[in-house]
Amino acid sequence: MIARVEICGVNTSKLPTLNEDQKIELFKKIKNGDKKARKEFINGNLRLVLSVLHKFNCRGDADDLFQVGCVGLIKALDNFDTSHNVKFSTYAVPMIIGEIRRYLRDNNSIKVSRSLRDIAYKALGAKEKLTNQNSKEPTITEISQQLGIDKEDIVFALESILEPLSLYEPTYNDSGDTTFMMEQVKDDTNNDESWIDEISLNEAMEKLNEKEKYILKLRFFEGKTQNEVAEKLKISQAQVSRLEKNAIAKMRKYIFA
Repeated sequence: MIARVEICGVNTSKLPTLNEDQKIELFKKIKNGDKKARKEFINGNLRLVLSVLHKFNCRGDADDLFQVGCVGLIKALDNFDTSHNVKFSTYAVPMIIGEIRRYLRDNNSIKVSRSLRDIAYKALGAKEKLTNQNSKEPTITEISQQLGIDKEDIVFALESILEPLSLYEPTYNDSGDTTFMMEQVKDDTNNDESWIDEISLNEAMEKLNEKEKYILKLRFFEGKTQNEVAEKLKISQAQVSRLEKNAIAKMRKYIFA
C-alpha cells in the first residue's frame, strides 16, 4: 500500500528526522508560539506516521491514511506534556493509531441502517429505565424481554453505534487525581505496545552509521556469528565485537534516554 516513494505529494525518502535534543528545543519554541518551529517539528516526525501506516497495509488508500495519521500526530503535539518524562513517539503512536482506526471505521463500506440505530437507541432507553426501576444494570435478556426484540439484534445494534474511547480519556477523579482509560485497561492480545517498541527500535537504528546497521542486521536479523560477520567485512572478530557493543550502547542510550 505504501511502497511508493511519494505520498500526498511528500517525498518520503527525503523526510527529515529529529534527535531528542532537537525535539526538546523545538518544543520550547512551540510553547512560545513559534509557528516555524511547529512546522519543523511536524515535518521531522512524519516518518513516525509512515511507520504506523505500515501496520495498516492494504486497509485503505495510502494518501488518505497518511493525512489522517498526520491529524493524529498534530493532536499528539498539541496535547503532549514534557513534564511526564515520556518520549514523544511513545505518546504519539497510540493517538495516530486511534485516528486511523476511527477513520477506517467511519469510512467502512458497511453502513449502519436507520432501523439498526433505532433498535440501539430503544435498547439504551430500556436499559436506563430498567436500571432506575431495579437499581442495577439489566442484562441483555432483560432488555430483550422489555422490548420484545431478539437478543442477537440488540447486541448487534448496540455494537454498531459504539464509539471508541481514547486511551487518554479521563474516567474519574479520586482526591483530585485524574485516572485515564489507559491506566485501567490491559489487553494481552493487543499489539499496539509491540508496534511502539518496534518503532522505537527503528528510530534507534537510524542513529547508527551504515557499518553498525549492517553488523546488527547480520547478527540479529540473519543470525550470523561474529566470525561470519568478520569474514564478510574483512575485519577481525574482535573489531566486530567492539562495533556491535558500541552500536547496542548507542541504541540503549537513545531508547532509554
